[in-house]
Amino acid sequence: MGRAASGETARILVISGSVGAGHDGAADELIERLQTWGVRAERRDYLDAVPRFARLVLREGYTLSIGYAPRFFEWLFVSLERSGWVQRITLGLCHLARPRVRRWAKDFPVVVSTYPLASQTLGQLRGAGALDATTVTFLTDPAVHRMWVHPEVDHHLTVTEATSRMGRLMYRTAMQPVGGLVSARFREHPSPDLRASARAELGLRPDRPVVLLVAGSLGLGDVPDAVREIAGTGCAQVLVLCGRNARLRAELEGMENVLALGWRDDVPALMSLADVLVHNAGGLTLTEALTAGLPAITFRPIPGHGAANAAALAEAGLAPWPKDVDELTALLREHELLRCDPGAVIREPDAARTVLRLLAGDDPVGDVGDGAARQTA
Repeated sequence: MGRAASGETARILVISGSVGAGHDGAADELIERLQTWGVRAERRDYLDAVPRFARLVLREGYTLSIGYAPRFFEWLFVSLERSGWVQRITLGLCHLARPRVRRWAKDFPVVVSTYPLASQTLGQLRGAGALDATTVTFLTDPAVHRMWVHPEVDHHLTVTEATSRMGRLMYRTAMQPVGGLVSARFREHPSPDLRASARAELGLRPDRPVVLLVAGSLGLGDVPDAVREIAGTGCAQVLVLCGRNARLRAELEGMENVLALGWRDDVPALMSLADVLVHNAGGLTLTEALTAGLPAITFRPIPGHGAANAAALAEAGLAPWPKDVDELTALLREHELLRCDPGAVIREPDAARTVLRLLAGDDPVGDVGDGAARQTA
């Protein structure tokens, strides 16, 4: 471990996946932090490494299956967890990506993946002796899945201790909690006057709690029903981030006690004016909420990783998962009692600092479960 020899150019490659915005968001934040320290960091999209037909399936198939065939997506997610033909085909696809990923990684002493299939390809290359770089996986999901784990990847980094513990117990893989890769703006807390002013600018009432509902950059899942049910509780006004889903925004416009917005770049400000976050996937936005200290609730999670993340978050006490409207109503009425411990998102060691130490040839995570048995691929 720690293959970056002294005197080498400080360069790090980050491989993400343009499926949604969470993988890219974590990658971009990592690169921004590294560049402030003078490290040359570059990002590649893993989907550019696979054949064109596979690129279409990975990107469009994700959106279509969640929107129109959620049971199929759930079946696929579960099938990828265990040995079988679905897993073999997927790992075969990762094999097809090896030549291009190897070319990308040439001369980079450290390669970081924020996308599970990219981690599989990196592990395959390392196992075949075709890649000499130190390899790192940064898990963007609260729940660990088989595709996130490869025994030949040198380091697996997580946002929280709960995810790290899941990796050690279920996958027998050493994982190090290093905190979230989100903007420092999520740690800012405006004064009550600024908070009230921000609400007024959006036309939100000052005397009622605000629920910020997010459904990822694509606005996927059973969002309209979730919005109607939250608004119907009479407990709060609902601010909905529809992402790039213009159809969803049009469907929600005009609903009482609901304000639907499109793609926004001021999410930290929107979180600062909200009283509770309701999400359905558990990805980057959930990490942002934990960092901001905004209480979160999982409701009507999308299938596959959404439900898995919901279960992991509920078990860890990070975000309750009400199964019906009555449970949701009870939580919203007592939203001030919801506990959100920003300390759940580890601040030190920082993810970027950990990667930087790997670049220097150190092994900052070797003392955490270093002797743990690892899952066999």
